[in-house]
Parts: sequence; structure tokens; C-alpha cells
Amino acid sequence: MSVGWVAGAVRAKALVDRYPGADGAREIAACATLDDALRCLAATPYSRYVRTAGGLPEAQRAVTAALLWHLRVLAGWLPRGGARFLVPLAAGFEIANVVSRLLAQDGRRTEAAEPYRLGALETAWRSLEHAGTPAELRTMLAASPWGDPGGDTPWALVTGMRVAAARRTAVVVPHARPWAEGRAALLIARELFVYQRSLSTPVRRDAARLLGARAPSAATYEEFREGLPATSRWVVADVAEPGGLWRAEAGWWRRVHSDGAVLLREARHGPGVVVGAVAVLSVDAWRVRAALESAARGGRPGEVFDALA
Repeated sequence: MSVGWVAGAVRAKALVDRYPGADGAREIAACATLDDALRCLAATPYSRYVRTAGGLPEAQRAVTAALLWHLRVLAGWLPRGGARFLVPLAAGFEIANVVSRLLAQDGRRTEAAEPYRLGALETAWRSLEHAGTPAELRTMLAASPWGDPGGDTPWALVTGMRVAAARRTAVVVPHARPWAEGRAALLIARELFVYQRSLSTPVRRDAARLLGARAPSAATYEEFREGLPATSRWVVADVAEPGGLWRAEAGWWRRVHSDGAVLLREARHGPGVVVGAVAVLSVDAWRVRAALESAARGGRPGEVFDALA
């Protein structure tokens, strides 16, 4: 293993050790007000970003901005070419930029939120940010590593990107393939059985690569579950109805955290340790965002936070 990977792995572990973890999130969730919760974050790596937050949405976005910054720092520690393992894992930030732009274009926001700054973790944002319409965005996506989402409605664009992100993660980051397959199963289940939407041809193709051909073609949720391969069925194994998919989401995050923790302990020095660090850091940010919502409601954790913590 190269010296660069050894150094990156050591620094990745040190970065994880600074984050609040489950105990810190519980303390934040128990705060009586959002201001109290933000004071709790003052001694954490999130403090640089959350100190100027004016409300819950701003505070939650600040948490994810802090996560992105630390992923960029982690990418900078890796040897040449090492950042490619992190690009698909950070794809959610680029998707969030696109969602914000689409909301502004259709009038649901007066202006787009300040985009996340992706640096070396960008896939194609410097091109996508110039798209003036959903149709232009589709054209730009089709010419990029994202691929054609199969439609230019906002939901088609975003769904196509999310499934493409799962596909790219499975290909580029073998350690994360189980998470990618589980994420794809959740995405497709929601599209088919919650939103009652048909899959575009590219989305169906990507889904088949990850889940096999049976599940994406299922007519009922029960058939969908039965059609999933064992490598992805775990995510919905205990969810009998589409209305319970939020529990599957929490279960997905638990799996990502437990697998990431194992990689940190057992993968020695190399890409596995770095992927494990990204997993644990991402779960921490997800958990802290839920804890902030709990504090904003007077210290009453919601079901999703309870299911994850």
C-alpha cells in the first residue's frame, strides 16, 4: 500500500473521531430549542458552518455543507487518483444543486440556494449550472457521466440522477456496492408504489443492472420485494407495505453506518478505510440533521431519529 493511502487512512480515522456520534446526536436532539442545539454543535466540526444559521433549514444545510467540506479535505489527502472513489459517494451534493436550480426555475423559490462547492468531487456541475431550462439540463446530463435521465420533467431529471448515482457507486466503489443496491431498491420502490410513476427507459436499465430485471418490472409491491436479489432485498425485508419505506430508509442508514465502522476497523490502510470514513461521516451528518429537527420541536425526537439512533 502506498504511503499516500496510509496517510489518507490515518487522517480519515482522525477526522471521524472528532464528530459527535450517536451520543452527541442524542444530546443535541434533547435540547429544548434550536439555539441550544446549535450551541452544542459549537465544539464539533460542524461549528464553522452552523454558527451563522438563522433557522432549521439553514442549520441543516450548514451541517451538510460541513460534511462536504470535510470530504473535500479527505480527497485532498489521498494519493493521485484517489479522489475518484469519493466522487460517486458525494453525488448527492450535485443532485441537491440541481434540485435547487429546478425549484427556482419553476417558481417554487425566488432564487436558487447557493450551490454546494464540490471542487474535486464534482461530476459535471460546472456545465449543469448553466442550464436555463429542464430540457437543456437533460441534454447536458446526457453528454456527461450522469447519462440521459430519460425525460426533462423535474422528477424525471432527479430520479434519473439518483439512480445513475447508485449505478456509478456500485461500479467505482466496490466496498459501497451493497449500499448502492439498497439505495436503488428504495428509489425504485418509491417511484413505482408510492408516487405511482412509470420508470423511464434509462432508469429501468440502470435499475436492472443493480436489481435484476424482475423487480423494476413488478406490478405490485409484493412482487417487487420477491423479485429483488438477496444483495438488495435486505433493505425492504421487514417492510410489508410501501407506506413503511421510511423505516427502510432508516435501516439503510444503519447498514451504511455498521458497514462503514467495520471498514474503519478492519480494512487496514487503503481505499476501504476511506470509504468507511465517508460512510460514518455521512451517517453522522444525517443523524445531526434529524437531531436539530428534534430540538426545533422542543426536544421531542421523531420516529426517524429514534429508528436511526
